[in-house]
Amino acid sequence: MCGYKLPSCSRRSSLPVVPPCEGSRGAFPGPALPADKMAAPMELSCWGGDWGLPSLHPESLTVMAYAKFSGAPLTVNTINNSWSTPKADVPVLISEDIVISQPAKILNFLRKQRYNADYELSAKQGADTLAYIALLEEKLLPALLHTFWVEAENYCSVTKPWFASRIPFPLSLYLPGKMSREALNRILLTRGGPPLYSLTEVEAQIYRDAKECLNLLSKRLGTSRFFFGNTPTTLDAFVFGFLAPVYKVCFPRVQLQEHLKQLTNLCRFCDDILTCYFKLTITDPALIISLQMDDNLRKSPQHPPRKITTLKLAAGGEESSPLNRLSP
Repeated sequence: MCGYKLPSCSRRSSLPVVPPCEGSRGAFPGPALPADKMAAPMELSCWGGDWGLPSLHPESLTVMAYAKFSGAPLTVNTINNSWSTPKADVPVLISEDIVISQPAKILNFLRKQRYNADYELSAKQGADTLAYIALLEEKLLPALLHTFWVEAENYCSVTKPWFASRIPFPLSLYLPGKMSREALNRILLTRGGPPLYSLTEVEAQIYRDAKECLNLLSKRLGTSRFFFGNTPTTLDAFVFGFLAPVYKVCFPRVQLQEHLKQLTNLCRFCDDILTCYFKLTITDPALIISLQMDDNLRKSPQHPPRKITTLKLAAGGEESSPLNRLSP
């Protein structure tokens, strides 16, 4: 295989990794909430989606997937302008007077509300989760940012006009360019040091690393439905959040997408989550089957998993309404 050694869990990264839940195998502390003290309504403000995705933003998509996996009752509000959200961070979770940004903090808050997708994981599986999330950020995220925001043909023909059409004037003239510059700066800050001195060298390296990461994820998933068996966890939410935009968005320059589509188990992984958890229609005849949600949808013992009946695809290929967008 590629021979890449997973990064240490202690390595500091710009995207906070999500720690495994306290204890293991269902040892979530605290009694069940009484009926008159149930959790307050929770609203998630995030970038929306297109191309059959509920969101194009990896971090927003990660939180949305985790909420689906754990059964957390989030009300999703799509936004057109990240400056209008608290702290200008996306995604943002609001519950009464509590405002939380960053995926790791949002997921930890959901766990405290006893919506936990990882309570059955062992200590080793929790450590693997941290290592693979660090791998995603180090190896795959730079190529994802480059594909959307730096690759000139993709940016000019898809990303910039798509964003500009959904951002109010006059911000539509400025904000896409600002996002592009921020993405390039982030890539150069993390990957532009010696011995890579030119942008061309950096671009070549980040795509090599991304393909290596995809190969490693494909090998780890194998023939399993999810990374730790038959039910999704935090790691599945992060992998889906990073892979789905690469897999679904139609770009003129698609070298990373072409490599991903050669790894059929990762493509099937994304399609299954979209079909089962987001109720989107799959047009591939091989995938138009009657799918049933797992009875043991991961959630803490205080909130029994919600039973979901067999999914019936919408007639005429109609999809649920998509949300809207991606930012670096």
